[in-house]
Amino acid sequence: MPHLRNILEDLELPIDGNGDLSVISPIDGSTIAKVFQTPLNDISQIAERSQAAFLKWRNIPAPRRGELVRLWGEELRACKEQIGALISFEVGKILQEGLGEVQEAIDICDLCVGQSRQLFGKTITSERPEHRMMEQWHPLGPVAIITAFNFPCAVFAWNAANALICGDPIILKPSEKSPLSGIATLNALLRAIDKFGDEAPDDLAQVIIGGTTHSKSLVSNPHMALVSATGSTDMGRSVALSVAQRFGRRILELGGNNAMIVTAHANLDLAVRAIVFGAVGTCGQRCTSLRRIFVHSSLSKELLNRIEQAYASLKIGNPLNEDTLVGPLIDKAAFEKFQSTLNRVKSEGGEVRSGGERVLQDVYSEAYYVTPALVKMPTQTAIMREETFAPILYIVDYDDFDNAIHLHNDVPQGLSSCIISDNMQEVEYFLSANGSDCGIANVNMGPSGAEIGGAFGGEKETGGDRETGSDAWRNYMRRTTNAINYSHDMPLAQGISFGQD
Repeated sequence: MPHLRNILEDLELPIDGNGDLSVISPIDGSTIAKVFQTPLNDISQIAERSQAAFLKWRNIPAPRRGELVRLWGEELRACKEQIGALISFEVGKILQEGLGEVQEAIDICDLCVGQSRQLFGKTITSERPEHRMMEQWHPLGPVAIITAFNFPCAVFAWNAANALICGDPIILKPSEKSPLSGIATLNALLRAIDKFGDEAPDDLAQVIIGGTTHSKSLVSNPHMALVSATGSTDMGRSVALSVAQRFGRRILELGGNNAMIVTAHANLDLAVRAIVFGAVGTCGQRCTSLRRIFVHSSLSKELLNRIEQAYASLKIGNPLNEDTLVGPLIDKAAFEKFQSTLNRVKSEGGEVRSGGERVLQDVYSEAYYVTPALVKMPTQTAIMREETFAPILYIVDYDDFDNAIHLHNDVPQGLSSCIISDNMQEVEYFLSANGSDCGIANVNMGPSGAEIGGAFGGEKETGGDRETGSDAWRNYMRRTTNAINYSHDMPLAQGISFGQD
């Protein structure tokens, strides 16, 4: 089992016992560190320094900027084991999930190194003779990155790697519940900057430690050309309004209420594997966690039995133990929400088939381990339309495929979705404009787990924005359309004649 003190020393984290922000481990409820919050009065100066760094960094050629990101990836490889274990201590993920998150950060660095040579614009045919048009992409400005507790490393890296190759400095504001993992990831970047040399300006990467008040101050600062924020829908509304008031840009990755349709033509072996990890991974505390299943009535009984058997075999406990599959909820507030939701389930006609209890309190009295809850619902009720950040899985039967699609989409959130079916027509319909209304739609796999090659994000109250792969880099740049006249005349667009000889 990893030793926390050794990890903190290896990562050279600036830990002080007199700090004013306590970092609590969900493993046992103990305080693992106390860090100093950033003075609120310093935030405007941090933003100004980031703007000064931008004026220099934007002039470094993009492939050269990519070299910095390559060095960052190498630094992350060197400390992958330590940061992965730290995520387990701080967030409660099992070790393999913690390591997987660091690997996502490494992968985005690899992708962005190549992307730094492919920040392409278009050449456009002009309607005017002897003219050419083209688009260019230019650096945008300082980027604020506000992360949620559950992905303190990967989400920061997704945004920062893209921002850096696009010519933008970054300011990280990690969740106050998991600042250490974010700081450790940033420290790896700072070491890469040192190796990169004098071309990297001072204050290219900075951090702000604190809570909601710190986030609001950063979001409202006019130097922040782009704010990328991950968290709840309520948080996203606040960020969106603040950024819109000053005509800034935003990337919002908010709530998910992800569903699976298990059709009459489903492979149940695939379904059960996808369901179990999707629903209980990170103790149901992923934005892509599986929360709703719509199963064809002909398979309902068998699927329920198989999920119950799988749940009964889950090893719940200390996430640092290699045989553990389900770690703790992040804190008491999460547990209380878990319990209140299950109480509402019963009032809305649902049946808790298994799970829903707190366990291991005799061993970890200040931690909140629970058995994942499996709930049979008569139909999709009000509680199912809300996202509960806990391992609650709702199951509803259906007979008509169109109705299953309707129920699937009839929630405010639109992040990730999936279908289990060997029927081509069902699969293609699910992927069509008439099917899933989510930003991610998977076939014969669960909703959880995103590859960095594809743009990540969702629709409706999930925010409508995208980060990581595909063409998401464009969010971190500004576009300029250029028209070039290489003739000796001055023809106007749309054939307009304006007093010409």
